[in-house]
Amino acid sequence: MTPKRIFLIHATSVAIEPINQAFARLWPEAQLANLLEDSLSQDLANAGRITDELKHRFLSLAHYAVQAGAEGILFTCSAFGDAIDLCKNQLSIPVLKPNEAMISEAIAQASRIAIVATFAPAIESITEELSQAANSAGLSLELTSFTCPEALEALRSGNALLHDQMIAELVAGIEEQDLVCFAQFSMVTAADAAKKTTALNILTTPDSAVLKLRACLES
Repeated sequence: MTPKRIFLIHATSVAIEPINQAFARLWPEAQLANLLEDSLSQDLANAGRITDELKHRFLSLAHYAVQAGAEGILFTCSAFGDAIDLCKNQLSIPVLKPNEAMISEAIAQASRIAIVATFAPAIESITEELSQAANSAGLSLELTSFTCPEALEALRSGNALLHDQMIAELVAGIEEQDLVCFAQFSMVTAADAAKKTTALNILTTPDSAVLKLRACLES
């Protein structure tokens, strides 16, 4: 089978390594191209919402990927749900949101879900996606969010150990929930440390995303 060309579109550099590692483990035959536009995250933080201008910038990146031969696109920043929906609606190739697959797993397992993020704008997007998925399935969800922006600052400064430790400490304090969802690809390195602090199951996005995209393209 000819390798599938997959474009990974990133709004932050810290998402690149986790998703590439997931592909190396779960779909090493895929031909990957990484496209980084890291002003998007800063512009979203400054605007406080997903503007029409940001949506069109996402669409331009997606069209570029198609022109470059992409057979599938995976966006890795979970804060841009509406912008990714625009791309999904206008392109004929598979386009995945970063959290799609994990969300399907989450609503099948639990009704009380803790969402943990290090980039606060990611909370609104994944909360909306979880709620929509639950409504479509006729399920009731209780969602509680937790943020730790200091962990992202540590990761961006090169201190992955402190990043993981901060997230683990946050997770240790989560009570009265059934499940924890990490909202960002960049948080996956903290999963092992966090699992040692809680009896709750923790879901992360990269592995689920790779397996779903592979199923879409090899079916």
